Amino acid sequence: MQRLKGQAALITGASSGIGQAIAIGMAKEGAAVGINYASSSDGAKETLKEVEKQGGEGIIIQADVSDPESVQQMFDQFLERFGTIDILVANAGIQKDAAFLEMSYDDWQKVISINLSGQFLCAQRAAKEFVQRGVVKGRSKAAGKIICMSSVHDVIPWAGHANYATAKGGINMLMKTMAQELAQHKIRVNALSPGAVKTRINEDVWKDEEQKEELLKLIPYKRLGEPGDIADAAVWLASDESDYVHGHTLYVDGGMLQYPGFIGNG
Repeated sequence: MQRLKGQAALITGASSGIGQAIAIGMAKEGAAVGINYASSSDGAKETLKEVEKQGGEGIIIQADVSDPESVQQMFDQFLERFGTIDILVANAGIQKDAAFLEMSYDDWQKVISINLSGQFLCAQRAAKEFVQRGVVKGRSKAAGKIICMSSVHDVIPWAGHANYATAKGGINMLMKTMAQELAQHKIRVNALSPGAVKTRINEDVWKDEEQKEELLKLIPYKRLGEPGDIADAAVWLASDESDYVHGHTLYVDGGMLQYPGFIGNG
């Protein structure tokens, strides 16, 4: 359908997992893509290879999204290549897990800096370009689209992951506040909140049948998500098909938020 034809999308954390799938999915729909990575250049090259297989155009950009100067350089490279930006997917994130009483301040701060502050820095820079350029007729109904990558843990507490869950909860309110402020500029802002998705970060769980079965008890739909499930949702949120969707968090979780412990009356 080429729903994103002629548009340019920057996806942070696109060297693996969900970010990689989104970059490939948007390339399939006609977007030129910026493939950001922090440390895995091999993964970024793999993403670019798949993008080009789809007949798409891409550029690999190394950047630390928690560093303002690095973010500026990333946008400079992206804009030099594509001229402007239409879509930002703020996806980059990490986990540094520990029990609350044992979590170091360094691990707390690192996760907050990348997972939350990184989204602020990237979204602010993208929004400035959207405001300066405005709506381009025939390109998209919106001046720009920002998709914040969150998690079901923006509302579900997660013991042993206080830094991660706090960052995701912050993303929820950051997204809503940006949506409130930026709507007047025809900039759409939404979030995606995946549930349990099969990626490298949790493969020790889904590759172990016993642990996988325990995890499936939390998912009414009785299957784990695939990165492609999230990519499909991201493409829709970036397209004109969702032009009246703004300030919304779309949960792609197989029903994980439906309190599955209460199935059968609890």
